[in-house]
Amino acid sequence: MVLVIALALVSVAYGSAVIPLPDVLGALAHAVGLGDQATSAPIERIIVDLRLPRVLLAVCVGAGLGIVGAMLQTVTRNDLADPFLFGLSSGAAAGAVSVITVLGDRFGIWTLPIAAFCGGMLAAISVLLLVRRVQGQGPERLILAGLAVSFLFAALTNYMVFSGDQRAAHSVLFWTLGGLGLARWDNLPLSLLGLAAILIYALANHRNLDAFLAGESTAESLGVRVTRTRNMVFIVCAFSTAIFVSVAGVIGFVGLMIPHIARRFAGPLHAGLVVTCALFGAMLILLSDLAARLLLAPQELPIGIVTSSVGAFFVVTTLLRRQTGN
Repeated sequence: MVLVIALALVSVAYGSAVIPLPDVLGALAHAVGLGDQATSAPIERIIVDLRLPRVLLAVCVGAGLGIVGAMLQTVTRNDLADPFLFGLSSGAAAGAVSVITVLGDRFGIWTLPIAAFCGGMLAAISVLLLVRRVQGQGPERLILAGLAVSFLFAALTNYMVFSGDQRAAHSVLFWTLGGLGLARWDNLPLSLLGLAAILIYALANHRNLDAFLAGESTAESLGVRVTRTRNMVFIVCAFSTAIFVSVAGVIGFVGLMIPHIARRFAGPLHAGLVVTCALFGAMLILLSDLAARLLLAPQELPIGIVTSSVGAFFVVTTLLRRQTGN
């Protein structure tokens, strides 16, 4: 928690223009009514209206995606499970791209978030319906259905990019790689809703999730309704992921990496694992966003480039470590 707060302050201070930390603290204190105005009005506006919402959005999205990855990996017994694997991110991306390239901004600033959310939920419903159509509802069938839906929505997204307004291609590319540039005070409650939904559900059902660690047969013998619990976890994860993608775009590898790192500190049981994933996920997105803003300053990189690079390094390192037996 201390590291999250420290990174949040650094993220507010650093950007295209560096603001001294005392000015940051003074502006934040004045914003909450704890002191007189210690900085100029333009600097305070940059801190309070631009950078602070961005930092809070980074914390919500990072924490939420970390928890989503942990829950999906538990109920599917697959260490590679994350929102990408089940088509949740692809569906939300397709919804957003349809607005940028085809439909247009018909509902004001909320058009893109609404479309992305609907796309994510449509992907989740498609996966569940596809699983119900086949005999059995085991985790391997859920994964295969998710992969099929993911490829389908990815193909649909690429089709809309090439058949729609070519002038919007740059916006589509930046959005599908993720970014926190849409952060505003008026859409922060939406990201808080996504985080609250996944966090509350995970903590309220941590014992049922722990039972999955011993296998489905053992979980059933302990009174856990395995199929129902897995489907509910998938729906809640889809709901939260759709919200996160609708405000921050597609940010990959967070749900894949964070649970593996968190288990080294908190162990496999979910009461501690969920909180640790939230903290580590928030730190990863804060660090990635800081790097995305500073590497090519004043130009801003899509945050997905940074997280994908870190994720590739993490996967390679994990494979090499397992090969050497460390």
